[in-house]
Amino acid sequence: MRKTIFIFSALILALFFLFKISKYALVFNDLRIEIVIGIIAVIFFFIGIYINKKSLSKPKVLSVEINYKKIAELNITKREYEVLQKIAEGLSNKEIAESLFLSESTIKTHVSNILMKLDSKRRTQAVQIAKSLQIL
Repeated sequence: MRKTIFIFSALILALFFLFKISKYALVFNDLRIEIVIGIIAVIFFFIGIYINKKSLSKPKVLSVEINYKKIAELNITKREYEVLQKIAEGLSNKEIAESLFLSESTIKTHVSNILMKLDSKRRTQAVQIAKSLQIL
């Protein structure tokens, strides 16, 4: 956050400086108006490229290895693990049932088993625990 504030503050100061230079250049007739406008346009072109590069660069995501031993220790079945992955994607029971070709009551059973095995009370808490155990 501080870096962003610093960059924009520097840009504002640079803009202010450019306008002051252009004002004095025009007053003393050292430069023509077209040259001043051209210089300002080129500088803002490069500033725009810099900001565009920074905004489009994606943060590097650390790949987390899934701890299959922990899944086995918790006695989570393959189907329950699939349901847990769908929960982590934010799907509802109905959407999970449709994607896995199961009934909604079966999904509810799997969800309750997952909550019990991960010792959680809510689906979001189960996802947080699963991520902390590196099984998601």
